[in-house]
Amino acid sequence: MANKQHVVVVGSSNTDLVVDTPRIPAPGETVVGGALLRAAGGKGANQAVAAARMGAAVTFIARVGDDDFGASALAGLKREGIVTQFVHTTAGVASGIALIAVNSSTGENAILVSPGANALLSPADIDDSGAAFDGADIVVLSLEVPIETVAHAAELAARRGIPVVLNPAPARALPAELLTLVSILTPNETEARQLCGLPEGDETPITEVAERLRAMGVETVIVTLGAAGALVATAEGLEVIPGVPVRAIDTVAAGDCFTAVLAVEVARGSSLAEAVRLANAAAAVKVTRRGAQAGMPRRGEVFPTH
Repeated sequence: MANKQHVVVVGSSNTDLVVDTPRIPAPGETVVGGALLRAAGGKGANQAVAAARMGAAVTFIARVGDDDFGASALAGLKREGIVTQFVHTTAGVASGIALIAVNSSTGENAILVSPGANALLSPADIDDSGAAFDGADIVVLSLEVPIETVAHAAELAARRGIPVVLNPAPARALPAELLTLVSILTPNETEARQLCGLPEGDETPITEVAERLRAMGVETVIVTLGAAGALVATAEGLEVIPGVPVRAIDTVAAGDCFTAVLAVEVARGSSLAEAVRLANAAAAVKVTRRGAQAGMPRRGEVFPTH
């Protein structure tokens, strides 16, 4: 691309410790899995890598610890061409770790996160990164860092008229004032229901759930539906944009891939429907590959004519 879109990502950096398993363990159950895979992860870092591989200029704002995990994460981000000027190394603190079990038959996963340095990313860090926001075309946020930091980043972006994409995972109650600053919200079905305060097992149609989220102040809600694609809810109505059928072997970071590619395409000026279609295509490639960041596709692998 002659003129790269500038994507600012605020979020977490983790190291994923992944084990394939014949099934996800139930409470109190021990399951023998396969070999241990160590891979670069964290929702924010995943999104940064996915956006960079789509051809965007990416600045990442985060915290890592002063340990081997943090050093490796930082080196990996630099290899992807991501600007790491605002990735702070925190002395005496462990980097974030994610323990991930992946069902070897379905690719579905269960994740336990130890936040480490991610929990120390502060509103002051966002203020110190103001130069990155000054040149941003779009800002991508997620919830593996403190909510007050996420809200402050959204405020800073809004003051500059920069669109904000929020991937609300892990799901938690969100302040109304934050939701009104979000241009595009990208939950999966479970997260969408949790954000609406619906109980586990609730069978409210996902179309109604999406409309409830819009009524909470979000301009556009895109609920990812896994293999079925994505439900887009805007003021103009509802539309399901189908996914791309593939055999999934690892769904870790598929939502991060979707969110990042969506953000890049919106920043490039694509229509929302086209951006979702391309994000679906990229996420479909991702789930056929192991590893969060390692499995992120490059632009030419997904849509070589774009």
